[in-house]
Amino acid sequence: MVHKLFFKNLLLLSVGSMALLACSDDSAPAGLGELEEEKSQFGVGNDVFSAAEWYPGGTLGTTEKASYSAVAPGAQNMGLEVSFNKGEDFFEHLYTYTDEPRKGLGPAWVRSSCIHCHPSYGHGKRQTEYRANTIGNGYLLVVYHPDEAFTTDGVRYTTASSSYISEVTGMPQTKAMAPFKAPIDEDQISIVWKNVEGVMPSGLPLRFPDGEEFALIYPEVKIPVSAFNTNPKPANYEVRLESTIGIYGTGLLDAISQEDMRAQYASEAPYVSLNPAMWDAAANDWAPTAYYTLADGTKAVKKFTYAMTRASLQDGAGANAIWNITNVTRSDRRYLYSTVAWARAMSEDADVISYIRQHGADKSSLVHPYYADTDEEVSQKVFNLLSMNTAAKGGDKYTATFGEPEMSDKDYYDFMVWHRGLAVPAARNLDDATVQRGKQVFNQIGCATCHRPSWQTKEDNYWVDNSIKAYAEKNGKNPNDILPKFAYQTIWPYTDMVQHRLYMENDIRTGWCRTTPLWGRGLSLRLTGAEDRLHDCRARNEIEAIMWHAYSKQSDAYSAAKKFYDLSKKDRDAVVKFLRSI
Repeated sequence: MVHKLFFKNLLLLSVGSMALLACSDDSAPAGLGELEEEKSQFGVGNDVFSAAEWYPGGTLGTTEKASYSAVAPGAQNMGLEVSFNKGEDFFEHLYTYTDEPRKGLGPAWVRSSCIHCHPSYGHGKRQTEYRANTIGNGYLLVVYHPDEAFTTDGVRYTTASSSYISEVTGMPQTKAMAPFKAPIDEDQISIVWKNVEGVMPSGLPLRFPDGEEFALIYPEVKIPVSAFNTNPKPANYEVRLESTIGIYGTGLLDAISQEDMRAQYASEAPYVSLNPAMWDAAANDWAPTAYYTLADGTKAVKKFTYAMTRASLQDGAGANAIWNITNVTRSDRRYLYSTVAWARAMSEDADVISYIRQHGADKSSLVHPYYADTDEEVSQKVFNLLSMNTAAKGGDKYTATFGEPEMSDKDYYDFMVWHRGLAVPAARNLDDATVQRGKQVFNQIGCATCHRPSWQTKEDNYWVDNSIKAYAEKNGKNPNDILPKFAYQTIWPYTDMVQHRLYMENDIRTGWCRTTPLWGRGLSLRLTGAEDRLHDCRARNEIEAIMWHAYSKQSDAYSAAKKFYDLSKKDRDAVVKFLRSI
């Protein structure tokens, strides 16, 4: 299949298909400043690049600043810069238990701010230990039940439907407010980085034919059963890491239409196996599980996260994170991000009950909502309140007990204006002969078949959640016209928006990973101080990222990566310079 796909790749350059630099994503900071590169030819087309390619986010979504945090011209044109700046404040600053406007942290959480995960607005940095409070630690713990495993080329792989454990939240929490204990004790989490030795399972040695060597590393993550403060404790589980991705330009990806995504899948289906959870090969159409049910019952095809778990930016990674990372409630999510297993463990913990009985009588105490006259009543209250996510999602009991939602509709609206309104940095050095050669080679060896260069957005009729609808209704606004829009833009994200498999050592859960956009990633080292790539930051530069695509002959990208491996050093360097320029 892979070789058949490669022979067809020249027919697919405009629509994309495999996966060369998939499963990566990069970072960003707030350091602005005009692009420092020579701009005498900026915006001018040449024999290799069109004039439009200098603006990867289109005219409405590109900033000429060397920045991941700049406001998109489209948001400015709509007069949304004040809301954008207010929303940025929610991203950049810490949440607390009680202080306005960022109140409501806890009782358990993943991080206390967004920027912890997205240092300088970008991809998380590689870590050697798991500490939630480390700025730059963008890792999310992926704790799941492995399905049947198989071994090939001496490497063990798991099959593609590995389910998350239910004892902790999907984004596991390692922090908690006293007297509660974090669902996972992060002091017991171990991250060990291992080296690939000698020859990859594909048969390729860790050096190019011209003798230049490269290295490949991968993480082994372990969490012992004793680290789980849950009842019951999990069994038969494995752990992986997934790092946060750069968030600039996400609104532009949201503007890619479902119809165009379907055409992309259909164009790839004859040449490479697609995730059956997304594409029904027999019907040559979306699988039933490709659809995500949005909060109001609307069904839309999934497009966000490595695992393709969300369909709309307003019900996707950012909208979720401002709730489940910090556990801050809002009008459309009045319940806690929690599990019954953790609620039960805390309700049965003598230290927790004793603390609440001692300190909870004071109405100003943070644990007052859990207080009662007897230990048994406290235990029941703790269980009821902490299990709100699954035991009482209606929210009435929570509202009556805890008061108003912790994030107002207006604050959430501002946050989403910011999230949708982040611009993509302009391309650089497209008039450089080496960069132009890099693009040509990138296309010739098949990389563009997965990292599809461009898309055309359509009307951008984004879905609107209940919180934003409530804000719009209160202020006499049209909810479908109050967030940044990017209609009819030619954008250059270099992704096919499809999942592929690379068959890496200690691979991503399920093995399927959405092709990550490459736009703006070349600024990562300059803006964030790190250039770690791939889903768990295992690749420390572009070369390592590419060669992980050649780790196994089963990789969807093996053919293209092998051709990169066989290039001269001059052409390898040209591809890297191209990647750093787009």
